[in-house]
Amino acid sequence: MKPEDIEAESFRIIDDEAGSHPFDPMTWSIVRRMIHTTADFEYIQSIRFHPEAVARGISAIRSGKTIVTDTQMAAAGIRQGLLDEFGGRKTCLIGDPEVAAAARNTGETRARLAVDAAVEMMADGIYVVGNAPTALLRLIELIQNGQARPALVIGLPVGFVNAAESKALLLTVNQPYITNVGRKGGSAVAASVVNALGILAGKG
Repeated sequence: MKPEDIEAESFRIIDDEAGSHPFDPMTWSIVRRMIHTTADFEYIQSIRFHPEAVARGISAIRSGKTIVTDTQMAAAGIRQGLLDEFGGRKTCLIGDPEVAAAARNTGETRARLAVDAAVEMMADGIYVVGNAPTALLRLIELIQNGQARPALVIGLPVGFVNAAESKALLLTVNQPYITNVGRKGGSAVAASVVNALGILAGKG
């Protein structure tokens, strides 16, 4: 089978096994791609969308705004071809030398300090957290203080320490978000959300 045929058959299986669900076609295209990436149907129950999330994400991509990720893995999973049409770019500052030096000097995590370093470039763009709860917690702090103004936060950190808690806090913030409840998440699934938004942006 060709890759596109495998993907189409995978989506057919997902649609069949998911059955009825509460999502409109646009949000379902995002959830379905998350399931396609993880083979985990639990996202149907655990996903949470801010009412403005999809529109804000599509607008950011169509406007060529920067997509900042918390890990190189998440950045690698985002398909640059979906952004090229609009002049967009993706970046990750976790490996930035200045961020690394600051982490050594302060004892803070690089993920947290990378958020600080990305404040200007994330303006009206998308910040993607697929791994580090410390990054999401710092981002929330900066948003609440009016220091960071992303159009959309994709908050899907994974793990046992502060992953679920950071996502629960995101749900209380006056900020467009796509997140989930619980411990599950990860860079691959976070990237899949951006890719789904990129496909939707290209259909306009």
